Amino acid sequence: MSILLRHVIPPPHSVLYSTSEKSKLNFPSFRNPRFSFSSIKATAATPMASTTKKVLVPIANGTEPIEAVITIDVLRRGGADVTVASIEKQIRVDATYDVKLVADSHLSECSDAVFDLITLPGGIPGATNFKNCQLLEKLVKKQVEDGKLYAAVCASPAVAFGSWGLLNGLKATCHPFFMDELKSSGAITVESRVHEEGNVVTSRGPGTTMEFAVALVEKLFGKEKADEVSGPLVMRSNHGDEYSIKELNPMQWTFDNVPQVLVPIANGTEEMEAIIIIDILRRAKVNVVVASAEDSLEILASRKVKLEADVLLDEAAKLSYDLIVLPGGLGGAQAFAKSEKLVNMLKKQRESNRPYGAMCASPALVLEPHGLLKGKKATAFPAMCNKLSDPSEIENRVVVDGNLITSRGPGTTMEFALGIVEKLFGRDKALELAKPMLFTHP
Repeated sequence: MSILLRHVIPPPHSVLYSTSEKSKLNFPSFRNPRFSFSSIKATAATPMASTTKKVLVPIANGTEPIEAVITIDVLRRGGADVTVASIEKQIRVDATYDVKLVADSHLSECSDAVFDLITLPGGIPGATNFKNCQLLEKLVKKQVEDGKLYAAVCASPAVAFGSWGLLNGLKATCHPFFMDELKSSGAITVESRVHEEGNVVTSRGPGTTMEFAVALVEKLFGKEKADEVSGPLVMRSNHGDEYSIKELNPMQWTFDNVPQVLVPIANGTEEMEAIIIIDILRRAKVNVVVASAEDSLEILASRKVKLEADVLLDEAAKLSYDLIVLPGGLGGAQAFAKSEKLVNMLKKQRESNRPYGAMCASPALVLEPHGLLKGKKATAFPAMCNKLSDPSEIENRVVVDGNLITSRGPGTTMEFALGIVEKLFGRDKALELAKPMLFTHP
């Protein structure tokens, strides 16, 4: 199964979106479609073992895309067979931020299937739409009756599970804005980032979803598999604390009007990193241009997710950017390194003293061999750090050296993106974004 993402490029100097007054979570929504992804059945990279677990992830109009994507990605890393099902009349749903999600199937096609886990992403009005879906309610109640796993994050524990009476007398958590509603449903509220109570697992928001997904892997496959999955994610050990970045040779990052940021993608790009970077920068009202370094707009990302860029790199190269930032992924980084156009853009960015950045495999495989780390301190994915000529700062999760920012892996991406927001708009703005996402304690 893979995910297709599309994003329509707006005029380069337009204000991209405004905060929706209707969103109880105070997350921005876009006036025009910005980015979409669909989940379609595909052959797994390796044969499925007999212990493969089947997972249902429903999606709806108003679903929170970060929560959906991270959950799907991490569960697939654990070996789960994930089915993404639309509860709407159409397979394609309008998620928050005008993200278009296209499912594998309609929920009605899953009515006779047996799942080891049903897990709901959050988002408003996504959770409300879940609540009002009689078929989904029937499926989840049957899941509970059969003693099988069920889970939800953000608004969904309160709005969906709570309204269905599935948490009565059980300890559970959800997004802080919905804790009163969760309590009124009969649940015993706790403020844990992830809480397990028998066969139900609940969590709080976008910033807790990776922990949530790893917990689901452990429930399905055991601690050994969860540890195997979580290690390469480079997750934080101090979840919820204020993030920190290591900054050397401080300089002010400047821009005119709205910051213009280029995010290249290529075959093998790490999709969680790309999605989180793009999402958080748009929350900060940055104009993000996604450009394919391949011959076509569509690329196949590292976890078999299909991404479709706004433009080809040749077209993107006609514009100038306040920041160029590379997600990681082994194949994607290798493609970036081979792109003469992209390397030249990065070199011009450096020469003009404008900011540029990279994370995961990209600092080691793109920046280092092309001299873009010369005289700079950087970090990278742990297994790639031996390729850096200066390893003195590799243990830091985010390193800023003047106009360069680097980071380590999927589990450091929120810090990386928030670090960019901090450099562009200040730390108060970054924390303002981090808290409602539950990346830091509210």
